[in-house]
Amino acid sequence: MSSTSKEAVTKTVEVEGIPFAYREVGPTTGVPVVFLHHFTAVLDEWDPAVVDGIAAERRVILVDLRGVGGSGGTAPDSVEAMANDAIAFLAALGLSTVDLLGFSLGGMVAQVIVERRPDLIRRVILAGTAPAGDQGPAATGSVLQAAMERAAAEGKHPKNFLFFSPTATSQAAADAFLVRLEERTGDRDAPVSNETIGAQLTALGKWEQGTSPAGLTAVDKPVLVVNGDDDTMLPTVSSFHLSQLLPDVQLSIYPDSGHGGIFQHHDLFVAQALDFFRD
Repeated sequence: MSSTSKEAVTKTVEVEGIPFAYREVGPTTGVPVVFLHHFTAVLDEWDPAVVDGIAAERRVILVDLRGVGGSGGTAPDSVEAMANDAIAFLAALGLSTVDLLGFSLGGMVAQVIVERRPDLIRRVILAGTAPAGDQGPAATGSVLQAAMERAAAEGKHPKNFLFFSPTATSQAAADAFLVRLEERTGDRDAPVSNETIGAQLTALGKWEQGTSPAGLTAVDKPVLVVNGDDDTMLPTVSSFHLSQLLPDVQLSIYPDSGHGGIFQHHDLFVAQALDFFRD
């Protein structure tokens, strides 16, 4: 297994007849931390500072679910179906107990997994995400389009505006984050397809139209909820709503940061995550 995300080999495993692309970083033993990524993301869009920081102590598994990046099949258009695919992926790897780190859309998938299969889950981190029924997910497409238009006009990357606050400090962190995303030069993942983006947008819209899941109030696993204090993609207030629903929860809101607060404050986040997973 690779010691860093830059060196991790992209592998595939058959999940109900469909190849799922994944990478592993860190130790070969212990309960793994499975990363579930955001809307439009593929394996290469996980911040190496976060992956390698957590992999310094824990086995980390990154995965493209069905229809995403290097994985086969067609992406489903509901969060619940994505969660079923993630559960099937865990079974294909022979994993009976895992920790989860779900970011944004991945955090929604993680919520469904811990509700449906609590026997598989030890601890969960929900970053920059929202419970079903909260306002925000359905607007993701328009927020993305606006960021792309602004990025083109200002000669920047859309993530400058999607993940980070407009302050000088946050924008400097955005630039550093984007440099880290380019550290891996070989064996890069396939980009997300327009078909998959459409399916994910539909799933986000359905999530907002749903009712806030009563099942979260019965989750008996420790959960760490984190976000930036100015999330314009999935409003920061949704992180507070999550913390109110979950019975065993810690809430951490990072200053002067947006949707990608865990990337801007990666040193703090990694330290908090490792401490949380050690308990």
